[in-house]
Amino acid sequence: MRDATRQTVVWEALRAVLAERAAAAGTGSLDIVDAGGGTGGFAVPLAGLGHRVTVVDPSPDALAALERRAAEAGVQVKGLQGDVTDLGELLPPGCADVVLCHCTLEHVDDPAGALAAIGRVLRDDGVISVIAANSVAAALHRALAGRFDEASRVLGEPGGRWGDRDPMPRRFTREELVGLLTAAGFTVGDVHGVRIFTDIVPSMLAESDPGALIALERAAASHPVFRDIATQLHVIGRKRRPAGD
Repeated sequence: MRDATRQTVVWEALRAVLAERAAAAGTGSLDIVDAGGGTGGFAVPLAGLGHRVTVVDPSPDALAALERRAAEAGVQVKGLQGDVTDLGELLPPGCADVVLCHCTLEHVDDPAGALAAIGRVLRDDGVISVIAANSVAAALHRALAGRFDEASRVLGEPGGRWGDRDPMPRRFTREELVGLLTAAGFTVGDVHGVRIFTDIVPSMLAESDPGALIALERAAASHPVFRDIATQLHVIGRKRRPAGD
């Protein structure tokens, strides 16, 4: 139940964007690329909604699990092995209406290069959905765990890491994420906080009234204070048309 609560805000924002993009394109079926989509947590449900979905992921094991998951759901999802920065070699330019980049920028060597590669496969006015780890939240969580030195380190270290044993290679602030997208040629729209309260409320309390917790997450997702302390940031951007078009 907690996993469903964590994803509710993302899915609501994503469905709204897909509906808007489909209406603008005059079609009910979109071409979607899930960059780093792994085992298909987003890809398979999107294919179930009738969209044409391609997952690009470096792990052959994840792609095999994706194939099994899609078969069990009775949908077709194309899997391609490669990194986000390989998109231009794996897919033709301007082939996608929407690209998902969820929990991926933290792990690539060159986030700016990854976003540039995504921009090349998107059609003009195409949409990018980015979910990335928030460094401000990491500082809060380390402090709540009594790790005050590590919390300070998160706030002072480039990349928002709390030490050598930190399993997350990189985190972003909202300003950093928006800046990366803007520099890569995207117009940034909505920014939502994901997992604001869900990751700090004790499990017993979270499971006692999940509907109320979802409502609270929904209400806080766009709040200018609560959004910026969320475990993850969800940013929607649109590819800018070249000047003169």
